[in-house]
Amino acid sequence: MKSTGKLVVLGSINADHILNLEHFPTPGETVTGQGYQVAFGGKGANQAVAAGRSGADIAFIACVGDDDTGGRVCKQLASDNIDTSPISTIKDEATGVALIFVNGAGENVIGIHAGANAALTPELVAAQQQKIADASALLMQLESPLESVLAAAKIAHQHQTKVILNPAPACELSDELLSMLDMITPNETEAEKLTGVRVENDADAAKAAEVLHGKGIETVIITLGSRGVWLSEKGHGKRVPGFKVKAVDTIAAGDTFNGALVTALLEDKPMEDAVRFAHAAAAIAVTRKGAQPSVPWRKEIDEFLQQQR
Repeated sequence: MKSTGKLVVLGSINADHILNLEHFPTPGETVTGQGYQVAFGGKGANQAVAAGRSGADIAFIACVGDDDTGGRVCKQLASDNIDTSPISTIKDEATGVALIFVNGAGENVIGIHAGANAALTPELVAAQQQKIADASALLMQLESPLESVLAAAKIAHQHQTKVILNPAPACELSDELLSMLDMITPNETEAEKLTGVRVENDADAAKAAEVLHGKGIETVIITLGSRGVWLSEKGHGKRVPGFKVKAVDTIAAGDTFNGALVTALLEDKPMEDAVRFAHAAAAIAVTRKGAQPSVPWRKEIDEFLQQQR
């Protein structure tokens, strides 16, 4: 018997080294930064934190190195209401690292060293089979090995656990994996990579969504930055606008959206209400610096939504 509303996130853990610059350097150029911080990130961890702070009953399958960073990350995640028992510590490996530049417009460019994230093998996924089988939903991204993402999707599919994939960073995916997804949440770049359709307007988004529906995916949500999202369910699509705020840093905005969205859906919120809840969480996140430090708690999201009425 499934426990109603249980969520499993499978994904990456990184230590983010963030440097704020007026503009991104061109090749050969040195730019002096205005601010530097180290914060915990990684798409998997960001989405897990967003879900935990939003109120989800969540367990997180991931890997850290046997270094000081790995220990501190796990302690922090536990304080964010996350079951960290499925996190493996990998001997003689470093916890993942992301090097991030943020420009004056709040945009970012990121380089990643996978570290322990690369050690999340199908065997480690299989060891967490019961967690996945007992959950109502499995949320994943693509900073973990693709064979492990596929292995987790197969387990979830066999046990009627809904599979949600945020296909980031963008890469080509097999029809086998796509056919096991219940929901996919690409941004415009990722949607183009998966479908060949360049997404520049709502009509393009509808076309890209149709291609993904054709792969067997029931729900497609294409995130459109400040324009909101294109929501398409079984071929019926519409744009759901986001909230207007002054962005200072877009790091983890998409991750915050995904974690909050799935949490709201597990609470049986109607889809558009869940998207609105996720929009609110992401809107708060972009007004703050860093990845996980920017992720709001449930009380903040509820208060933000009250103010928008």
